[in-house]
Amino acid sequence: MHRKLPILYLILTLAAMPILPVSEDVRDPVVILDALSQNIFRLKAFGNTFEAQLDPIHPDATVFVSEQLFDGLVTLDSELNPAPALADYWYKDPEGRFHRFTLRKHVWFHHGEELTSEDVKFSLERILDPANRSPYAAYFLDRVAGAREFHSGRAREVSGFQAVDRYTFQIQWRKPYAMALSLLSMPFCKILPRDRVLEQGRGFFQKPTGTGPFMFQEWVRDNRLEIVGVRMARNPGYFGGTPQIEYVAFCPHYQLDDFFLGNVHAIPVDDDRLLQGDYQIFRDGAIFPFFLGMSCHLAPLNDPQVRRAIALGIDKPEIVRVTYEARYHRQLLHSFIPSKLPGFFLTDELNTFSPQQAQEVLEESGFSSENFPEITLLMEHPRTEFKHRLYLELRRQLDELGIQLREEYFRSIERVRDFRRPYLILSGKRLDFPGPEDIIRPLFASDSPANLCRYSNVELDSLLQAAEQEKSWYGRIRLFEQIQTILNREMPAVPLFTQQIQVAVQPFVKGVKNPPLGFYYLKMENIRVER
Repeated sequence: MHRKLPILYLILTLAAMPILPVSEDVRDPVVILDALSQNIFRLKAFGNTFEAQLDPIHPDATVFVSEQLFDGLVTLDSELNPAPALADYWYKDPEGRFHRFTLRKHVWFHHGEELTSEDVKFSLERILDPANRSPYAAYFLDRVAGAREFHSGRAREVSGFQAVDRYTFQIQWRKPYAMALSLLSMPFCKILPRDRVLEQGRGFFQKPTGTGPFMFQEWVRDNRLEIVGVRMARNPGYFGGTPQIEYVAFCPHYQLDDFFLGNVHAIPVDDDRLLQGDYQIFRDGAIFPFFLGMSCHLAPLNDPQVRRAIALGIDKPEIVRVTYEARYHRQLLHSFIPSKLPGFFLTDELNTFSPQQAQEVLEESGFSSENFPEITLLMEHPRTEFKHRLYLELRRQLDELGIQLREEYFRSIERVRDFRRPYLILSGKRLDFPGPEDIIRPLFASDSPANLCRYSNVELDSLLQAAEQEKSWYGRIRLFEQIQTILNREMPAVPLFTQQIQVAVQPFVKGVKNPPLGFYYLKMENIRVER
């Protein structure tokens, strides 16, 4: 359904959609042929299908696999601060005009070639190459010098990506960008071997090589020999130290019984029995807030007072209770910017449940149960038990305010844009990188194609632009606090909860540390299996 949108906006549009479980895939179980091996780590994927796509700039690429096979210039530590990876250190121009990276020497790709700055330049240019149609190009187009010229075909290279010498790479920014290093730490900024990719073309990704702690070994196949996962072997020459585990296998079709037998090492908590054993339970560290957006362009929801009344009438703890699923930990969200982001704190302003106050605000706005129009709750197809239970609870709560709610599922963005009756819309935004603009811009900026609330505020747009260019970290925080104040006042959406997948890990697996951006960022080089 999203193919009708321009490719540059695909990632933003997808970001506004709730990413929810789909129906179980009926498939033959994966045959575990190496069950006696003591030094393999098997992770059951969170979804029900596996895309045999290992190109990190492709939207279907799996983060977990990219994190094992490839490295970026920088990474993020446990506090979401940039830390060295392939770049040993870097220099930032005081005016924010450029970053100069000094690469580690004697870092080798899995096939034996040494990493150079030409590989870095090539890999980042691939994101902007129009032939690759990567949605992640949108993050660089207006930020890197020469990016638009290259993307449009008016230049043969990105002038802002400069291989200064064999071990020095520089990025020239069009304007200061405080989140530059965080952006470069993301999975789509992984570094590939230039010569090998040019030689093999798309065939490179059938058996890719990177600099990561694990090397591609083979595809995991089911009983029908269809590709359902990937298996990787440790890289003995990894610059960060040789991993202790010999092999890592990743597949969505491992069975719960295989986990109970000890043959699968990590699995999403899809069964309450996993919470009752001696297993290690980790909550996916991903920042994934859910909002209940409102049609700010349609009466009566074009009135901020009416939107505030609806927010006051929603009992979020009860919504979390009735939509319980073993797989997910849902934590109440009381602000538009999650407190997990560095520099932000939990606030309860304007989000306290108060049906009586909600009734009073509605009456002040001239509404009662007799004259308030019916509202539609829009949710993306397919219909799931979680969504339907959410609808039933919201209908019950709004009914107490005299507001009638109906349920409808949409298959295309165009359906939402053409909707002419007032609506609420469930939207989730999994952060691509840990910056508040990755929530505010797609969901609430006036010109965003993913702004399905149709909310528009000139002051917010101006503050957002200033925040993205602000050189001071604390200056950025203050600007986003002002943005959050505007959103709290005008309430274009109701923050509901953040959602984290719960993962069960065998007790004999040691060294697991919950990654701050999600379990798919698990550092496998630090893990060992002790039977």
